[in-house]
Amino acid sequence: MVQDSRQAQQSLSRRTLFAGFALVLAMSALVGTPVYGQGAASGSAQGFPNKPITLIVPYTTGTTADTLARLLGTKLGERLGVATVTENRAGASGVIGTEAAAKAAPNGYTLLFAATAHGTVPALRAKLPFDPIKSFVPVSLLATSAMGLVVSPKVPAQTVREFIALAKAQPGKLDYSTPGAGGPQHLAMELFLQETGTDLVHVPYKGSAGAMNDIAGGHVQATIVSLQTASTFIHSGQLRMLAVMSDERSPAFPNVPTLKESGLPNLVVDTWYGVLAPAGTPPEIVAKISAELHAVMQLPEVRDTMAKQGLTPVGGRPERLRDLLALELPRWSKVVQQAKIKIE
Repeated sequence: MVQDSRQAQQSLSRRTLFAGFALVLAMSALVGTPVYGQGAASGSAQGFPNKPITLIVPYTTGTTADTLARLLGTKLGERLGVATVTENRAGASGVIGTEAAAKAAPNGYTLLFAATAHGTVPALRAKLPFDPIKSFVPVSLLATSAMGLVVSPKVPAQTVREFIALAKAQPGKLDYSTPGAGGPQHLAMELFLQETGTDLVHVPYKGSAGAMNDIAGGHVQATIVSLQTASTFIHSGQLRMLAVMSDERSPAFPNVPTLKESGLPNLVVDTWYGVLAPAGTPPEIVAKISAELHAVMQLPEVRDTMAKQGLTPVGGRPERLRDLLALELPRWSKVVQQAKIKIE
């Protein structure tokens, strides 16, 4: 009887020990799992950040990327309780600054403010000092900006289909302007030509001012341009917008159809802005920064400022930027190869 009682107590103790051990494992797993929107809870993120964060912008001051980076960087620092430093490292279409970010310590204290060129430059340059995918981990897709297909009022076409028919009837006779060879507008137009089987002559300018003035003056027939840049010209009647390249119609131009509506579903193209971190940055820190950036994107003053710049806030999980890059890189490589674009 006594022996049976002892065996029962030992069995109960073992069951209690195993149950306690299982509970510890379960709690450890729960604590180690970051919850999006609430920050990360594991050890590598608990003390983060405790010093200033540097946001490398691989473009010059005064650009949309620079302005947006400074705005969001300041708000991010306020939420994290540390200073943020915006560091412009312009040159080589963003390559110089991007290389610096790729080689930075992967600890969350150096981030890259990337833009559309991050997905196009690899298609234009044979050798880069970094891999646009492997050298980074996505943090947040911040915003997108729509572009539109615009023509001179002297062009008789009133719709995209009429413009395509006109171009096919006069192969190599119509010109299109861009702010420079290899830029988003150039690649977007080449994608349009390839999808529609049309042939227009590229006329590159040094900047958007010359490109816009010459099409407004009727010296060039067409261009693809950001809606913000085109807005004044459209409303004044100097230019006609045939379609927008976004997935949905723009609230600024609700009567202008998308290219997708015009039967060209593969011509959804936006310019974009996002944040990347050096490869190897702990996922808990990435999740924490991503969640805070998402919160920043919801601030009314941020959304108002972005709306005035023609930007659509995005935010959300890092996977949104990852999926975008997975689409952008092969798409532009194919366009560049088919168009035989070379940048000196």
